Amino acid sequence: MHQDFANRTRPQDGPPRLAQLRKLLQADGLCGYLVPRADAHQGEYVAPHDDRLAWLTGFTGSAGFAVVLADQAGVFIDGRYRLQVRAQVNLEVFTPVHWPETRLGPWLRAAQSGGGRVGFDPWLHTHKEITDLTSALAGSGITLCPVANLIDAIWCEQPAPPANPARIQPLEFAGEDSASKRGRLAQALRNSGVRSAVLTLPDSLCWLLNIRGSDIARNPVVQGFALLHDTGRLTLFANPAKFDADLRAHLGPDVTLRPDADLIVALRDLSGPVQLDPATAPHQLGLELAQRGTEIAWAEDPCILPKALKNPAEITGMQAAHLRDGAAMVEFLSWLDETAPKGHLTEVDVVRALETFREASNQLRDISFETICGAGPNGAIVHYRVTEASNRPITPGDILLIDSGGQYADGTTDITRTVPIGPVLQSARAPYTRALQGMIALSRARWPKGLTGRDLDPIARQHLWLAGQDYDHGTGHGVGAYLSVHEGPARISRTSEVPLQPGMILSNEPGYYREGAFGIRIENLILVEAGRPLPDADPRPMLAFRTLTFVPIDTRLILPEMLSPGEVRWLNAYHAQVLRLIGPRVSPPALAWLTRACAAIHSQSAA
Repeated sequence: MHQDFANRTRPQDGPPRLAQLRKLLQADGLCGYLVPRADAHQGEYVAPHDDRLAWLTGFTGSAGFAVVLADQAGVFIDGRYRLQVRAQVNLEVFTPVHWPETRLGPWLRAAQSGGGRVGFDPWLHTHKEITDLTSALAGSGITLCPVANLIDAIWCEQPAPPANPARIQPLEFAGEDSASKRGRLAQALRNSGVRSAVLTLPDSLCWLLNIRGSDIARNPVVQGFALLHDTGRLTLFANPAKFDADLRAHLGPDVTLRPDADLIVALRDLSGPVQLDPATAPHQLGLELAQRGTEIAWAEDPCILPKALKNPAEITGMQAAHLRDGAAMVEFLSWLDETAPKGHLTEVDVVRALETFREASNQLRDISFETICGAGPNGAIVHYRVTEASNRPITPGDILLIDSGGQYADGTTDITRTVPIGPVLQSARAPYTRALQGMIALSRARWPKGLTGRDLDPIARQHLWLAGQDYDHGTGHGVGAYLSVHEGPARISRTSEVPLQPGMILSNEPGYYREGAFGIRIENLILVEAGRPLPDADPRPMLAFRTLTFVPIDTRLILPEMLSPGEVRWLNAYHAQVLRLIGPRVSPPALAWLTRACAAIHSQSAA
């Protein structure tokens, strides 16, 4: 469970590994090779066995990919990782490429103008990725060629695939038994004229079968594949050693467990149409079905949307997890406020202390991701992970950004707070207040049913935009119910086209980052629900957010004169809820701190 702080990669390892890969390219007649972050299940987080991008380049971020050519190697990263990548890769041999501003197709056309064969592992790329890239390369003379994995061929000490035991997710937390879920989805398959659907996402399998695991650190999932048939029966392809007798009994007679190596043989025996998700299924699966002449129905994984629409039991569990986690956070923030100004803490000390406070409930299963704890300039690295080498002392005058979460049997949490250590850094107050205004604006939003995350994203950015500022990440991501802390299909971002629906749980996390100085982010989780009726409102369905996170927002960095009366009212009401819900759950010293933290905005706004 505990976070480690080892340096998992070294920039100096990149050049010799890159040279090895280029020798293979030459031997195989390839001009290039694609190295994705993803594994065969397209998860954001991967097991050590599948961490090929980090092994080759040194870059450990949760999103990105590399393209290796004979004379250059680009590492494509989004806005969250532009500082991190420069610190982790050898810049003499790897070139960071800003993505998605720079698209792979045009980059490849320019970098490989003479054409040639570019290899890729068809298990690690989706049908959509390869189809879109093929279209982008049309007429360039560049051909995409599926090949065996070349990284695996040179990775001598590659860890074994995960084989951790699976466990039952109790019905009291799942809210619906697996047979009922499979029945609902099977009916949808029949309505679409589909005989079976291939499931490749571990969190889809876990949600559908009411199981959990630990194949991926911080994500309680079981890796595997499945075939869901239009009868409601399911064939699960996973390592049988993960499933004990009790779990096999839980799966029931309509679920057949087979080794994961049997998947391809089973695909060849299917009668179509077979449903595949073009955005998540490995390209190899489409190739196998096409070679057999099996009709493919390209459609979204049938579990993705139902999984995102939390049922009442899941919502109740998420609420309970957030109250428990909120109490741990208050105990932690009380300790931090007393201890940090003395100048004896480091970032690692803070991460370890926070884990201890969460563990005190005796209900923590794991942290939900590696805690981001960045002091001063490290806070400007959006997804900073402290290591023994980067560990920074926390000193008076620093701004400390702490983004963390817990995995509990009843729910998953994700919260960010930004706190000043000792004297308040004046240059951070205005951007902090603007980020807070954006978070409040999104929390208060009401909108007509049918709008998407893209439509709501500007609400959180408006105050920063007016000051010529912004942040290079989405405003919010979906969150699973004791599943992945990043869950699709909904997001609050410029690219999200999925309509928000009641039952979805998302993050609300505007921020601001000043390279070399500080980072700011304020994050709560929010639940989409029907908006309550208002006087004189149109008779149209409206949606709204309900906040699930109850932890004080630090008011010492606020410029109160920037807040509107409505924003002050929201913050006062929020802090009153925090005090009412969390106060009875914490120790007397933490309660005293909480009372002061929740009252601070009243005195500032009155002034």
